[in-house]
Order: sequence, then C-alpha cells, then structure tokens
Amino acid sequence: MEKDKSMHLSGLQNGETGVIVNVKGRGAFRKRITEMGFVKGKTVKVIKNAPLQDPVEYEIMGYNVSLRRSEAALIEVTSVNNAGQVEQPAFEGTFMDDIQKTVEKEKGRLINIALVGNPNCGKTTLFNYASGSHERVGNYGGVTVDSKEAYVKQDGYELKIVDLPGTYSITEYTPEELYVRSHIIENKPDVVVNVIDASNLERNLFLTTQLIDMNIKVVIALNMYDELEAKGVKLDYQTLGKMMGIPIVPTVAVKGLGITELMSKIIDVYEGKDSTVRNVNINYGNTIESSISKIQSLIQQDKAAANVYSTRYVAIKLLENDKTTLSTLSKSNNFNMISEKVSVEIQRLEKEYGENSETIITDAKYGFIAGALGETMVEGKVDKRKKSREIDNLLTHKILGFPIFFFFMWLMFQTTFTLGSYPMDWIDAGVGYIGEFVSSVMPEGALRDLLVDGVIAGVGGVIVFLPNILILFFFISLMEDTGYMARVSFIMDKLMHKIGLHGKSFIPLLMGFGCNVPAIMATRTLENRKDRMLTMLITPFMSCSARLPVYILLISAFFPKNQGLVLFSVYIIGIIIAILVALVFKNTIFSKQDVPFVMELPPYRIPTLKNTTIHMWHKGSQYLRKMGTVILLASIFIWALSYYPREVKYSSDYDAKIESVNANTVLPDSVKQSKTAELELLKVSEHQELSYIGRLGHFIEPAIKPLGFDWKIGVSIITGLAAKEIVVGSMGILYHADLAADENSGSLIEKLQQQEYTSGALVGQKVFTPLVAFGFMLFVLIYFPCMAVVAAIKKESDWKWAVFTIVYTTAIAWIVAFLTYQIGSLII
Repeated sequence: MEKDKSMHLSGLQNGETGVIVNVKGRGAFRKRITEMGFVKGKTVKVIKNAPLQDPVEYEIMGYNVSLRRSEAALIEVTSVNNAGQVEQPAFEGTFMDDIQKTVEKEKGRLINIALVGNPNCGKTTLFNYASGSHERVGNYGGVTVDSKEAYVKQDGYELKIVDLPGTYSITEYTPEELYVRSHIIENKPDVVVNVIDASNLERNLFLTTQLIDMNIKVVIALNMYDELEAKGVKLDYQTLGKMMGIPIVPTVAVKGLGITELMSKIIDVYEGKDSTVRNVNINYGNTIESSISKIQSLIQQDKAAANVYSTRYVAIKLLENDKTTLSTLSKSNNFNMISEKVSVEIQRLEKEYGENSETIITDAKYGFIAGALGETMVEGKVDKRKKSREIDNLLTHKILGFPIFFFFMWLMFQTTFTLGSYPMDWIDAGVGYIGEFVSSVMPEGALRDLLVDGVIAGVGGVIVFLPNILILFFFISLMEDTGYMARVSFIMDKLMHKIGLHGKSFIPLLMGFGCNVPAIMATRTLENRKDRMLTMLITPFMSCSARLPVYILLISAFFPKNQGLVLFSVYIIGIIIAILVALVFKNTIFSKQDVPFVMELPPYRIPTLKNTTIHMWHKGSQYLRKMGTVILLASIFIWALSYYPREVKYSSDYDAKIESVNANTVLPDSVKQSKTAELELLKVSEHQELSYIGRLGHFIEPAIKPLGFDWKIGVSIITGLAAKEIVVGSMGILYHADLAADENSGSLIEKLQQQEYTSGALVGQKVFTPLVAFGFMLFVLIYFPCMAVVAAIKKESDWKWAVFTIVYTTAIAWIVAFLTYQIGSLII
C-alpha cells in the first residue's frame, strides 16, 4: 500500500484501510455513492468479501456498506500515511438570513408533522410508539414503502404524523426520494421531524443539510441515543442544534424514551417559542455561494415559483443538475434565463474544482458536517461493535454462510409443521365440534347445510392454519429485526447478479414468503425501473403464507415422513423457477447493463418481543380479517354452486333403492346401515357432479386431466384465483359431501386419502396419490397470483404487466404440473 500513492478501492485486501482521493463514474451510481459518504478525504476500511468473493463489505463513517468489486474499482484511494496530501472540504460554518422559515399559516390546533430519516434509523419504531400504530418495523432499508398517517393528542393539540419512506437524501435517485421531496414541497408540513441514528451521525446528517437548504421548520429526533452513550461518545447536541438552527431531542424509540419530550418540542417550534430555531444557511464557501446567489436572484423574479419553493434550495438543486427541479421551473417566465445561468455556473464550478457539480456540493455538505461534529463531539474509546463483527463473520462466512442460511430456512419450515401441529389439531377439533353442535340443534334444510357445509367447513378449514402462519411470520420478523435480512442480500448478490437482478432484490423476494403484496411494494427500494419490474414479475414464485395451508393439508395427508423436507422442496422449486424465468427475461425483455450494488449493512440488533409480537399479530389479524370477508363470501358462493340446483336427474333412483334395503327383513342391521350409507354416498356424489360447480369442474377437466387432476381439483384451482387460502376452503366443501353419511368420518385429510373416482376409466382408483398431490402443490405455487397481488403489480406498473403476469405464471404452472405427473408416472 505504501508503495503506491493512490490505487483503486478494489485493490485493498481485507483489513486494509485507505483514504478516498477521487470517485469516478457518472450518473446514478456517483450520486448515490457520494451521498452515502464516499467523498474525498474519508477513510474506508475493507471488512470482508461475501462468500462468493463479491460483493465486498466496507466500513466508512462508522457504518458498513457493501459494493461490488466493479463499483469499488471506480473509487481511488491512497494510504492513510498520505492522507495529509488529500485536500479536505472546508468548514465554512453557517450564516443567517432574513428570510422567514416557511410560509407562515394561521395557527390552528392541528399540527401536520412529517417524519423523515435514513433507512434503519428507527423512524417507524418512533412512529409506532408515538401513535400507538402497529406498522412494520425492520432492521433493513425499505420497510416503509408508502406513507402512513396517525393522530396523537397532546397539550391541547392534535398532531397528524405522517411516516414517510426511509431515504438517504431527497434527490431524484429513487422513487422514495422524489416522494418524500414532493410531500414536503406540496403538503408543506408545519414541522418536519428528522429522525437520526445517533450511532451514525455523520452519514445521517447529510439529509439534514438538505432540509436546512429547504428553509423549513425542523426538529431532530436523535434516536438510539443509548447506543451513542454506550460507545463512550460525548456529544454537545444543544450546541450542534444552535449551529444548525434546529432543536435536537435525544430519543430511544424502541423503549419509548424521549417521545413525550419530542412532541412537546414540536409544539414549541410550531408556536414559535423555541429560541434554537433560526434562519440558518450552510455556508458552502464564496465560490459556490456566488453561484447560488446568481441563480437564486433569477428564480426570485418569478413570484409564483418564489412563493412555492425555497429559492435557495431550488438554486442548489439546479447546480446539482437535478432534472426534476429544472422541469418544475419550465413554466417560469424567465425559464430560459435560469437554464442558461445554471449551465454557465455549473461549467464555472466544475472548471474551478475539477469535479462534477453534484460532487462539489456533496463534498461541501460533508465538509460542513465534519466541521460541525468536530466542534461538538468527542469520539469514544469503547468498541461496541466487536461482538456484532464476530456474529457477522460467522453468518457471512465464505464456507458457512450459505449452509447457515439454508439451515435457517429449513428450521423455519420444520418448526412451522412440528410446533404448529399442536394448536392446529386443537383448532381443527374445535371446528369439528362446532359443526356437530350446529347439525344437532338445527332442523334439516338449506340454512343448516349452508352453516355446516359452507361457512364452518369453508372458513373453518382455513382458520386451522393460523398457528402455522404466525410461526412463519415469527421467523421472517426475526430476520428483519436482527439485520440478518440485509446480510442475506449481501451473500446472495453474486448469484442474483448472474440472473440479472440486484442483491437488494433478494429482500422483497424473501418478504414474498410472507406475503407477495408488501413484497411487490418493497420493490420500490430498487433504484432502477428494470430491476423493479423483473423483481415484481418473479416475486409471485416466492410461495406466500396463503399457499401454506394447501401444502400443510396435502403433505400431512400424503407425505407423513420428511414433512419439513417436502415443504422445503416446494419452496426451493419456486426459487429455481424464479431464477430460470429471470434468466429468460434478462436476455429478452430486460436485456440491459448492470446496475450498481450499493447497500447499507445495518448493525445487528436484538429484536424486542413487543415488535416481533406486533408483526405476528399484524399478519395474523390480516389473515383473520380475510376469513371474515373474502373467504367467508367465497365459501358461501362455492357452497351455493355445489348445493344447487336441488332437482337433478340421477342415473338411478337412489331413494327407492334405500327404501328397498331398509325394507329387507333378511339383512342384518349392520349390513343395512353399510348399504344405505353407500347408496347415500353415491347419491350425494352424483348430485355434486350435476351441480353448477360440478358442471364448471367438468368443463375445465379436459385441460387439467393430463396433470392428473379431477374436476374437484379444477374447481379448487378456480376458486383460488381470489385468494389461495380459498383452495383449502373449497376442498373442505367439495370433499365434505363424499363422506357426509359416515358418522365416523374423520378430518379433511382422511377424506382426501379415501377419495376415489366414481366414473370414467379410472373408476375405483384413488384420486389423490403422492405424485398428484405434489403436482397440485406445484400448480398452486406457480399459477395466477391472487387478486391482491395482481392489483399491487398494476399499481406499481400498469395493467399490461399485471395481465402478463397472470398469463405467463398460469402457463408455467400447467407445464410444470404436466411434466411432474407424466414423468413421475413413468418412473413410479
């Protein structure tokens, strides 16, 4: 290292340290990498390589971030010994102006508050504690993918709190950044609460500098303050707040500490009672300030624009070559003059500094941050990261990393079966008792049949899987809350890169195991539209919890041994299909250049029982609400289709045959009962075939017969279009009739095992075999995403992609199930 004055970051080995000299490249990568702290003069250390040697984990400004080697090759570094030769951004301090902060509105009793902050800063945790909401909280970027609102009453005021998506800055790099910026500009919140991770001040304060430029009322929530103190850091946050003109309130959101004080401070700022709030501007130095001033004076000539935006903020964004900001001024009377002046000033600055204009201002911002912290903070000597590093070294180990991940996934599925089987049996028994009780107290008729065979059999058949759903979400919550989810993206990036995806795509894909809808929404965290679209299109192959009841039912019935392994194989097949589809799309509709991999690796944190319980209950309550709405209505509808028409033309007079058997004085009573039950079973089975739902099933049977499916399976598939849980509910209704006359009939599992063909070439043979059951599980895994997922894809893209997803997934499902049954039949 000492031999070379400068080299590329990619050339450093594990444990080596360098000082950044220059960041090459252009566009989105350069913008993001500099905003995350990779600026001239900053020290960066190589932590380790991913198990597949790419990407690489680095430490900069007290936090960890991962880059691919190709991105690291664009960053020039020099040795720490030569750091003194690297020109550091100057600290010019701040200056006051006489422009009032924001446009003063008439004071009311409602205070509009916007929560902004970096991913992983604890913003949503603070929101939850302050408002009593139960929003998702995860220790990785991209949990809050839309704004959430809540109302809090304090000191005679009603506080409307809006939790905005986590973002590193408010430029135009991602949809979240534009969303946050648009919300602040268009909705003009009375107070913006900037939530900052106190253990990572330097990086987090970059967003704060942008809020200062916007000349709005801000209160800083210095969150995770206990972690700052644990490191032995001494921070004079009151002096720092006065320097920036922003009051700072220490908080520990996960414990609820400082939240009340924060709300009181917000009210003081709103009422204009806090002396810390001043009209402060960051001094970017004479050269940059001269350019800002010239552009600002032209913007101020258009009174309409000057009243809507902070002219200083707009001038700075224009110097950063922000296309969205330039577009908003296109209707200004002097737009051409502004555009020409911006071009002139950018050329002047780039010639003066020898850097891209965006980087010039980013460097200046970090120069201010470093100077401000240099005057108010004393670094601690306590290294609290040692244990975290030891854990991380194990979980992302080059040999053990993948086995640990796959073991964790296997454990999740195995526990879902073993631990979930006990409460599942209790609920199943309870549903059975309820059905028997209703049957015994109600007179015969359509209403009793509706309640017993429709509502109880349909909804009850699905609700028994609630414990399994909760266990699945418990494990997913653990991965989110601990920070392991981001590490999974880190170790998976090289594989994801080979199929045309970003390592960060793995987070929404993994979330898809819980529910595909939030997973589709989480694709917004991907900066590139093509990455977002490709991730969206393959997310439905990640088997969501709604499909889990189908798997548990069929695996319990036909795979009594190695249940966890069979379930694991279904999930793995979904992943393999997603990979194959991604490879095809990568080389066809989405052939493109690589997108940089830049992702923060948040510190490991011990999840709280409260947050994990909130996650479980949030998803459990969604499941229960679906029971009382979609699945209840679907169960009633399916029952009606199978119950009517009542008058059908049977192939035989079953009533006469039953009377003949009962009138036979020679036959013993036990034989009479057996023959009567057999005749009643034939009658009910034939009625079901002749019902509306039977006709529908027979209509599609030719298309699914090559898959080994009968008409009842076909009906279950159709009903699953609305929601996959309904597949089990439908089976509960369809197969209930077959053994309705048998007083000793067991659970739905037993009914599936005993189901036989009653007509056709296969009459007398079992409908379900392990091969058919496995093919059916794969079909349910792949085909037609539920309507909520289709709606989410439409919302995030358009109808074209939503319809395309419906068609291509169903086609693949048919092909996979066909191959499974036909090839399996030849082997077995």
